[in-house]
Amino acid sequence: MKQIIKCGRVFTAVDESVRENMAVAVEDGKITAVVPMQEADLAGAEVIDLSDKFVMPGLIDAHVHVNLSGEPSILHLFADGSEGALTITSIKNAQKDLMAGFTSIRDECGFRFTDVAVRDAIQKGLIAGPRMLVSGEALTGTGGHADSHLAPYVTGSTTLGAIINSPDQARKAARRSFKYGADQLKIMATGGVMSMGDDPKCSELSFEEMKAIIEVAKARGRITSAHAHGSDGIKIAVRAGITSIEHGMLMDDECVELMASHGTYLVPTIIAAKAIVDHGVEAGLAPWMVEKAELVLSGHKDNLRKCREAGVKIAFGTDAGTSFNYHGVQTVEFGLMVDFGFTPAQTLVAATRTNAEMMRWDDRVGTLEAGKLADIVAFDRSPLEDIQIMDQVSFVMKDGVVCKKDGVPCVTLQ
Repeated sequence: MKQIIKCGRVFTAVDESVRENMAVAVEDGKITAVVPMQEADLAGAEVIDLSDKFVMPGLIDAHVHVNLSGEPSILHLFADGSEGALTITSIKNAQKDLMAGFTSIRDECGFRFTDVAVRDAIQKGLIAGPRMLVSGEALTGTGGHADSHLAPYVTGSTTLGAIINSPDQARKAARRSFKYGADQLKIMATGGVMSMGDDPKCSELSFEEMKAIIEVAKARGRITSAHAHGSDGIKIAVRAGITSIEHGMLMDDECVELMASHGTYLVPTIIAAKAIVDHGVEAGLAPWMVEKAELVLSGHKDNLRKCREAGVKIAFGTDAGTSFNYHGVQTVEFGLMVDFGFTPAQTLVAATRTNAEMMRWDDRVGTLEAGKLADIVAFDRSPLEDIQIMDQVSFVMKDGVVCKKDGVPCVTLQ
């Protein structure tokens, strides 16, 4: 069926301009034209009236964890979790992301390939949800960010990712990830904030280990991402050919120069550290976790300024699912990015066109253009005038199917 969407204002994300009184024509789930309203052919079309809305491409969150729901700790995964329970949790979290306007998400590592199962169920139409690019299990060194740090007498399958300690083990783990359905590879290049016993300043894998992983991905035409806070780990990952640095909060000036010259993307995830700092030990967070969050957040604003000035490609991601960072409300990141010096338009482009380019999905999503999938969201006011409106998406369309209208879900959320 042909659909005509009447748009009061349109931000196509092709550039930062806004066009008024436009129409988006959709047929068979794809955009066929974006034209002035008077040129739209309404004959035989279903008309969707968004003439009082701000319309833009569907949002993309390039860093989420659908396994996680914002709990203070992830130790429950080992105490009372199961792959079945995690899959159900992941479905509900992915659907919350969709209702927040994220028609596409990149999951940055799933426990036991449960992210793959959810992606496949959405692709098959078994459940409603956003389009997903998934990582499967993260690749980490012994004692690294995806290791468990449980006592040595606790045995069995106790890690969040695949443990590697040589280039050969790295290749094997990378190939195994693709074997079981990963779209990309996620590397833990440094320690992290939420993991006990490691240091976000310290690198966790060698250049040779990272290079081996990245070569496996490149041979398959796939992208890679690296969790990296400390400058040494960032530099190793960038020199090894990583597609994107996740967080990057403790970078130095050389990191900025390397990322700019290599064309490496940066996904800042401001909200992830800020939510931990804001809630603190009073909310049940471990003191060591709060201390590490304070450390990584302290220079992040200034480093992001340097990245913008150097021309580093900055994407949009939230780390949704980490402590007190909930799915469905991670749009708070837009406001934080503005607080950190980005213009509202820059944040919208980061969450649409830039993310699509980074994920190599820009032939399908990321802008409102003929030939792209009909992923469209709308807001009652312009986020260019008030970025806080990003928390209140009123219309969501994915693949030409209306998922939310007037703030109310239009699809069954199982």
